[in-house]
Amino acid sequence: MKSVNGYQLVQQFEVLFPKHLAEEGDPNGLQIGTLSNQVNKALIALDVTKEVVEEAISIGANLIIAHHPIIYRPLKKIVTDGEAGKIIELCIKHDIAVFAAHTNVDIAEVGVSDFLAEALQLENTRVLAPTYVEKLVKLVVFVPKSHAEVVRNTICEAGAGHIGNYSHCTFNAEGTGTFLPLADTKPFIGQQGQLEQVEEVRIETIVPESILKKVMKAMLNAHPYEEVAYDTIPLLNEGKTFGIGRIGTLKEECTLEEFAHYVKEKLDLKGVRVVGKLGDKIKKVAIVGGDGNKFAFHAKRHGADVYVSGDIYYHVAQDWKMENLNIVDAGHNIEKVMKDGVKKLLDKKLIENNLKCEIVASKINTDPFVFI
Repeated sequence: MKSVNGYQLVQQFEVLFPKHLAEEGDPNGLQIGTLSNQVNKALIALDVTKEVVEEAISIGANLIIAHHPIIYRPLKKIVTDGEAGKIIELCIKHDIAVFAAHTNVDIAEVGVSDFLAEALQLENTRVLAPTYVEKLVKLVVFVPKSHAEVVRNTICEAGAGHIGNYSHCTFNAEGTGTFLPLADTKPFIGQQGQLEQVEEVRIETIVPESILKKVMKAMLNAHPYEEVAYDTIPLLNEGKTFGIGRIGTLKEECTLEEFAHYVKEKLDLKGVRVVGKLGDKIKKVAIVGGDGNKFAFHAKRHGADVYVSGDIYYHVAQDWKMENLNIVDAGHNIEKVMKDGVKKLLDKKLIENNLKCEIVASKINTDPFVFI
């Protein structure tokens, strides 16, 4: 297996959690150090605290990938007498890079909300609050009949040709291609100065705009021609929908009180705050990791029996209680599920690409709240 540097590891990470999905102004990316160094071990963390950095030092990790940016607002100064400054100083002294990935990990096709929904064993989940719809492009390429299968399989393996739950979707039509190789050409078929007629296949498929460059590169590498004839056509068709939160159903109906205890157990919590009538029946569940105040509307609109999130404001709770929306405030720290979730996905991605780096989920509890 091939060793990786920080850039190569982040490249694999962003295949899973594309940076273009992040909300505008979100402070994602490298925040401390460099990505140029080889990374043999990386630590996945929710927050970057002094204890987390010390954990990275103790296990020999030189890259921390954190969900919550350590530098959320622009810094005017770094004072190493202060706690924030000490954390940055500690990272620099031990050559530990810190990379932040915030709302793109929330919004990704498989992200924080999916990890939470899985923990609660929700079924038939879908996006709660859409934020981004993938743009689609039709790719049309003309290939000699002898190489049609190779090129077709190559572009599909690169990510083209997905329609719903179907992959490798293409349309193929045979025809005759003509071309005349001019001076300074090295034609795969034919000779300079002689008009050629070749049996070719027109291959059409759909490509998400975000991976078009990757698919094009794969296509050009697989195509035998010196000059490849192809078209890329923007489509009005909508691709996958990405967004904040998920909504799904429980396997079995229960009361709000029973559900609150269920959330405590499944998310390993000391306590939760509940809004609503404890005897209400719960089946349809909406969930958002972190601060979910502004997404309660979506839970109500989708007909959720209960909304699970964190940091619910007093007056927000009052307002939604009047609207008969039950709420379980499980705290912002429920996003800790991302540590194991990201580790599993990144481990799999590295194995698929024959890359070597040990990924470790932080064991540090960074929840600032204690239940008495």
